[in-house]
Amino acid sequence: MTARILIVEDELAIREMLTFVMEQHGFTTSAAEDFDSAVALLHEPYPDLILLDWMFPGGSGIQLAKRLKQDEFTRQIPIIMLTARGEEEDKVKGLEVGADDYITKPFSPKELVARIKAVLRRSAPTRLEETIDVQGLLLDPVSHRVTAGNAVLDMGPTEFRLLHFFMTHPERVYSREQLLDNVWGTNVYVEDRTVDVHIRRLRKAVEGSGHDRLIQTVRGAGYRFSTRI
Repeated sequence: MTARILIVEDELAIREMLTFVMEQHGFTTSAAEDFDSAVALLHEPYPDLILLDWMFPGGSGIQLAKRLKQDEFTRQIPIIMLTARGEEEDKVKGLEVGADDYITKPFSPKELVARIKAVLRRSAPTRLEETIDVQGLLLDPVSHRVTAGNAVLDMGPTEFRLLHFFMTHPERVYSREQLLDNVWGTNVYVEDRTVDVHIRRLRKAVEGSGHDRLIQTVRGAGYRFSTRI
């Protein structure tokens, strides 16, 4: 899936340049010019990374970073601080509130993209292509194989993508619409009930190993992948 980047930058020229560079490199972007508009964009589907300016109307990058890290739904989103401040003390301050990296203006687009890719590799198991293990259920993104014990589980490509998403986003409830956006993609037109069909197929695929209990229906809300009953 294409990584979603939220750009928080008050200077129009820089915001437009960042949007252009991100989209040229295949990222999906949204942009905010002040604190309130940035907060308004923090909803499902959440950004995979935030490019955060140091100062902007209504608050600061430090304040927004603190808010993000205090919220259970946004604390895992990686942050790269963008600022004209180059002093070591400011860099330390940004990192202490939870920023994952720090790049000083002016910067080259090539360097910025390299930094973004590095942070995404560090933060996302799906991009690291590491095997994911949840209570003995192993999903290997490289070989496209799911195993439990010594058994290879048989499932279709959609069920594999759905399980991959669930295993990398545990303990949160997702509506059918959110699952469609994240697993099928926003440009694919399928009915919400299609999700139910694939959930049933996925449960059946992992039923023999007992892992179907991890895929839970939350009445009136959607589905969640959880080790808690």
